Order: sequence, then C-alpha cells, then structure tokens
Amino acid sequence: MVPAHLLVTQVYGWLIDDAGRVLVQDIDGWHNLPGGTPESCDRGLVDTLVREAREESQVEVVNPVYLGFQEVRRPGRAPYAQVRMTARISRFDARRPDPDGGQIYQRLMTSLACAPGLLGWGQPAVEQALEVQRVAATWWRLPVTAPSAAAVYVP
Repeated sequence: MVPAHLLVTQVYGWLIDDAGRVLVQDIDGWHNLPGGTPESCDRGLVDTLVREAREESQVEVVNPVYLGFQEVRRPGRAPYAQVRMTARISRFDARRPDPDGGQIYQRLMTSLACAPGLLGWGQPAVEQALEVQRVAATWWRLPVTAPSAAAVYVP
C-alpha cells in the first residue's frame, strides 16, 4: 500500500469488460484511464475508483484490485503518490456529463496491448498493462491476451 507520508493525488483504474478489453477515455483525441482525486466522501482508494468510474465513464465496477503506486517527485512540491487499480466492468450506463467540469467522455474499449500506446505513459503503462493482464487472466479468467471482441466506442 501507499506509505502514510505520501499524499495520494489520484486513483486511476484499468477497467476490464467481459470480452477482455480495457476502457480508455477519449477526450477529443487525448486518452486517459477513468479516475481522479480522492475526496472527503471517499472511505478509501476503492471508493475513489468506484465513484470516479461512475462519474466520468458511467460504468459500475466490481472486484477491484490494487496494482500499486508510483511516487512522483517534482521541484517545489512534496512527493506524492498516484495509485493504479484494476476492476471488472459489471454494467455500462447511459453517458452523461462528469459532475466535475461537465465533460462527456467517449468510452473506447480496446485491448491491453493497444492501451499503453494510446495513453502515452511510456514503459510504466506497459508494465501496468502486463500486471492487469496477469490479474484478469488468472483471477477472472478473461481473454485479455486475445480479446473476444474488436475495439469499439461504447455509446
């Protein structure tokens, strides 16, 4: 888990559907995973992930798994943590604006092999995707190495 001296500034999730694809948000050609900042209403990292998945991408998630964190050090700032988790998507709801900013994100379901390139996070994204692949294949028996459906935007 995250050491107590590090403030968690974001919790992002690799959210996997039953076909073995991951949800990547498309914001006018810029890509990201669902997630955001812990808020006072959250009782922990899982609450943040569940809330952000609902607010940003209108999906319900189950079986959350903590993957780890990266410690970020920037000049003039105290070190902080960015948490990564994975979870299964149990339901897609109708798209609606994110309460934080009013943006409606497009929901791209794509393979774990393609997601790191879309995210543009370099080697850390590749390593995270490999860990998600291991969890999803081993724990959930999902076809993540060969998704059973093509990449698609979910309305």
